[in-house]
Amino acid sequence: MLSCDICGETVTSEPDMKAHLIVHMENEVICPFCKLSGVNYDEMCYHIETAHFEQNELERNFKRINSIQHATSNNRKDNTPQCRMEVNSSIHSAGVTNHPKISAQSQPKASTLKHKAFYSENLTVSTKFLKNEKKQCDLSKIKGSVYESMYSRPECPFCGKIEDCSQEMETHVKTKHANLLDTPLEDCDQPLYDCPMCGLIFTNYHILQEHVDLHLEESSFGKELAHQLQQEEDRKRSEESRQEMEEFQKLQRQYGLDNSGGYKQQQLRNMEIEVNRGRMHPSEFHRRKADMMESLAIGIDDGKTKTSGIIEALYRYYQNAATDVRRVWLSTVVDHFYSSFGDKGWGCGYRNFQMLLSSLLQNDAYVDCLKGMSVPCIPKIQSMIEDAWKEGFDPQGASQLNNRLQGTKAWIGACEVYTLLTSLRVKCHIVDFHKSTGPLGTHPRLFEWILNYYSSEMEGSPKVVCTSKPPIYLQHQGHSRTVVGIEERKNRTLCLLIFDPGCPSREMQKLLKQDMEASTIKQLRKFVGNLKHKQYQIVAVEGVLSSEEKVVSQETSISSLYSREDSLKN
Repeated sequence: MLSCDICGETVTSEPDMKAHLIVHMENEVICPFCKLSGVNYDEMCYHIETAHFEQNELERNFKRINSIQHATSNNRKDNTPQCRMEVNSSIHSAGVTNHPKISAQSQPKASTLKHKAFYSENLTVSTKFLKNEKKQCDLSKIKGSVYESMYSRPECPFCGKIEDCSQEMETHVKTKHANLLDTPLEDCDQPLYDCPMCGLIFTNYHILQEHVDLHLEESSFGKELAHQLQQEEDRKRSEESRQEMEEFQKLQRQYGLDNSGGYKQQQLRNMEIEVNRGRMHPSEFHRRKADMMESLAIGIDDGKTKTSGIIEALYRYYQNAATDVRRVWLSTVVDHFYSSFGDKGWGCGYRNFQMLLSSLLQNDAYVDCLKGMSVPCIPKIQSMIEDAWKEGFDPQGASQLNNRLQGTKAWIGACEVYTLLTSLRVKCHIVDFHKSTGPLGTHPRLFEWILNYYSSEMEGSPKVVCTSKPPIYLQHQGHSRTVVGIEERKNRTLCLLIFDPGCPSREMQKLLKQDMEASTIKQLRKFVGNLKHKQYQIVAVEGVLSSEEKVVSQETSISSLYSREDSLKN
């Protein structure tokens, strides 16, 4: 550790002491008693001698120095000013140690230059005076006695040499250690370096490096903190990646794209579970397995989940009961198909297509385009959609499903149903109800559109109307159903009649009873307040396509065929 003999401050290295001494050399002259500033050196000496005569404990020593100086240099009067200047300079240097340090940055430029000039002049005077050792001998002794009574003798911070006064020490440092001070020239611009951590300004880059190293050593915990923050950030990113992968795999499983097998594998797996739980006899398992294999071989649904005759039962019910209903419109005859062990959880789109196709097969208007067909099983429907893709229908949808449905549990929606019907020359179109049109997220425009679809044939008709219109495929997020009719109640509200493939066959068969109760039909009714999904799509059948129209439809993008409910005119 090095100690400044002017102010007593300690520093850790020679470069720091160099920088510290430069501050002293550029300080403004300030009265040690009343803090007067803004005057030159001679004016300050005069101020101290006159204004602080009694306060200055060194005044008696001034008289002693002057009397001895007069005796020793009586015939050399021209040297008196130099002696006086040397003594006064020493007194001033001693006085400087009593007032606080002033940063070089806070001094005005003019004041800084002025005191640089003052110290340069003082150094010149002191150098001339030291040339005559004989002349200075007695004066040095007197000065030593004066300062020894008030201050300790200064020691050079670089070489350890001890001088009699701070002025001589200043001269020694400037002459012997000028290379260490590296004082900038007045007429030369040197670059300044700012500490990036505290803002302190340095003129030497190496000193700045040492200063910054001290910052880093004192704040080593900052590196540890940064390391901990980086580890936490890496952990969060890893967790986010894991969650994204889990969500992706979940979606793959949800939409049947996880390569876990298709209808056949799921049917066998679920039947084995039923046997293991004691809910199915092994003989029943083998019988159902044989039936499934036969159905898959011929490509026709085995009819195990089909319920027929519901439309006829509804006609009888509305004729004899339902006093709260003003009018009702029913679609053509349609069979209900329920999800089985093989497609439970993902087969609703396929089952609704079976319902729609069962109606078309019983409608004479579609005999020509559907000649020889039966209701296909689900794997056969998947094969038929793939064949439609190969013909060029809906290439975008085919790409999204990797051009493959067979052997998967992939969901299908309105686009796939439209593609399949069009490939069979059934004329249809998609209507998109893309936003709510009523309060609380309801879709009254959807109900109005379906009413117009069924009631456009007959005006002034009886209470129950069996139309020639096929049922409507109704799709929303995560599920699809089939609309088979619509009620207009006496309070003018509308209610849809819907077949849901998720409704078990045993529940649908209750509708076939002669004394059907009002509570039984409740499972079919859906009021405006029951349909609150964000978006709905419907596929409505309109007739038969000619061969030329089929080619046009094949070359037309499905997205261009979408109709929005707010642009339809019925």
